[in-house]
Parts: sequence; C-alpha cells; structure tokens
Amino acid sequence: MDTKKKIINKEDIVSLYMNEILEKGQKPKSVYHFAKENDFEETEFYAFFGTLEGLEKEIFRLFFVNTVDLLHKNADYQEYDMKNKMLSFYFTFFEILTANRSYVLQSLKIDRNPLKNLSQLSLLRESFKEYVSEILTDDYRIEQEKFQKFQEKGIQESAWLQLMMTIKFWMDDASPAFEKTDIFIEKSVNASFELMNVAPLNHLLDFGKFLFKEKIYNKQ
Repeated sequence: MDTKKKIINKEDIVSLYMNEILEKGQKPKSVYHFAKENDFEETEFYAFFGTLEGLEKEIFRLFFVNTVDLLHKNADYQEYDMKNKMLSFYFTFFEILTANRSYVLQSLKIDRNPLKNLSQLSLLRESFKEYVSEILTDDYRIEQEKFQKFQEKGIQESAWLQLMMTIKFWMDDASPAFEKTDIFIEKSVNASFELMNVAPLNHLLDFGKFLFKEKIYNKQ
C-alpha cells in the first residue's frame, strides 16, 4: 500500500490557516504548532512563507490578485476609462471579500491592537497603489512634469484611504446582500473622481448626504 505523504503547496497552507482562524478564533502560537496540528513539516511552511504574519499579509494580497485576474478575463475591461476600471475593481474585490467574509472579519478583529490587525493589509496596500498607478490616465495627471510624480503619489494614497474606508463600511454593513456597500462604492468613487476633475460637486454632495443619512439612521 502506498503511504506516500502528499506534498503540501502554498494554496494548501493558505487554506489550512484560514480554516484554523475560523474554527479556533485565534492565531496559532507558532509555525511549529500550526504545522504539527495540520500534519505537515515546519520546513514545508518556510518554503513559501517566512512567518505567520507574512502568511496573513499574503492572504489579503491574494484577494487582490484574484480580483485583477477576474477583471482581465473581461474582454471589455481594457476599454474602460479609469473611473469604470476602478468601479469594476471595487465591485469584484468586495465580491471576493464577501465570499471570505467570516475570515476577513475574524482576522481584522482578532488582535486587541487595531494597528496589528491592519498590518495584515500592507501587501494589499502596495499592490493596490501599483494598480492605481497602472490605470491612471493622462486625464487625471497634471501637465507640468515636475508635479506629476507628486500628484500621482497623492492619488495613490487617497485611493488607498478610500479603499480602507470602504472595507470598514462593508465590515459594519448589515444590509441584505450588502447593498448599502454597493451604494457606498458608487457614490464614493464618483465623488473622488469629481474632486480629481475639480468638476461640479454633485457627486460629492450626494455622497455626503448618503453618509449623513447612514449616520443618523444607525443611531436610532
């Protein structure tokens, strides 16, 4: 009888870790304990990750990678302007987060120190900022070359803060099918592009009204 042990891969480790967080509600004490409890060698873990923290960061980066992969499978995506690419990213990314909602909520609230929880998003932050730079078109860049790099960094940082706000809103959203998050995404993206265009502030005011309404109703 062949009793050869299955070789574990990166996807296996990710899946095992997510399941452990969901089932136990806490992080493994160490790589050694995580490997032993899941019947694989500690050295197999280190072939893919340096630490448990590195694994946590990679999980959120993979949510991003899967999002972009799905976007590029859409033949029409490359023809979208920047705003519609961003909207497509948001809706696809939050579909993936929703499919993994229990893990996301657990992992981002597991530590008493919120900064430690947010550190899991560092690789996501880097990848998202690169994505913003890639879809940034000349319509949203300043013509003067010496200001262009500064402006691009500013757009990347503001886009990241907007994504963080949306994640927080989604985490607190109790509406059916998270429909309020969909509204939040559309209004916030519209508002941010209005600001970049220095255009009429209709979308910004509309977004402000939505936030005000949510705040008032949530207090009742």
